[in-house]
Amino acid sequence: MMGIIPAAGAGQRIQPLGCSKELLPVGSRAVDGVQRPKAVAEYLVERMIAAGADQICMVISAEKTDIMRYFAEREYAAQIFYVVQQQPLGLCDALFRAEPFARLHQQVLIGLPDTIWFPENAYRSALDAHPEAEVNLVLFPVLDAAAFDAVVCDQLGYVQRVEVKKPDAHSHWIWGAVTASGPAFHALKLLWEARHREDLFLGDLLNAYISAGNTVRATHAGEHYMDVGTLEGYRTAQDFLRTLAEPPLQKAA
Repeated sequence: MMGIIPAAGAGQRIQPLGCSKELLPVGSRAVDGVQRPKAVAEYLVERMIAAGADQICMVISAEKTDIMRYFAEREYAAQIFYVVQQQPLGLCDALFRAEPFARLHQQVLIGLPDTIWFPENAYRSALDAHPEAEVNLVLFPVLDAAAFDAVVCDQLGYVQRVEVKKPDAHSHWIWGAVTASGPAFHALKLLWEARHREDLFLGDLLNAYISAGNTVRATHAGEHYMDVGTLEGYRTAQDFLRTLAEPPLQKAA
């Protein structure tokens, strides 16, 4: 199983920064018994490894060598390697930079490195819920879906359409992660190329994939979804993780 993390974006919504947005410190981790800042992208890496990924491909731009330095500082239970996206040509272009490696794997996990979501085992829940699914969208509820890709499903969990950043979205469930078989991910790339690589967003490509007669499943596995790529989302994530770290209040005797 392989994870793909598109991390080549400039992070314009939260600039100026002194580091790649994927390294924004959110929460903490223990290093030799001492609490140290934890990069937002590390949450996704941990979730992919927990789901069974033994390789993780990070797609980065040439300027993002700080990401390599950060993840080279410790050992992970998966091999992390890097592919360069030379120009910012959208999410689909970034994801398919990893396809030559992904086609060798039975399962592919996709996630966004500037997000933090719960429960931590949402990938595994999705895989267990629909083990036969070629493409499975892991859904999370949000209050305002206009900034995301809202997913409209039927009662059996089959995706009817993805509404890409629409102000009048018909669902408050968005995809926050994706599982796909290696062959299905390869088929998505072939479809993207057949469409002259015009699809920047994965949601638009998934709509074309469904229109071509393919099946996309959805799993309502999510509880909390935080987009750390905005200042508001960054503050929300900090506050949420702080509440998780605080000890529960003791009831008075």
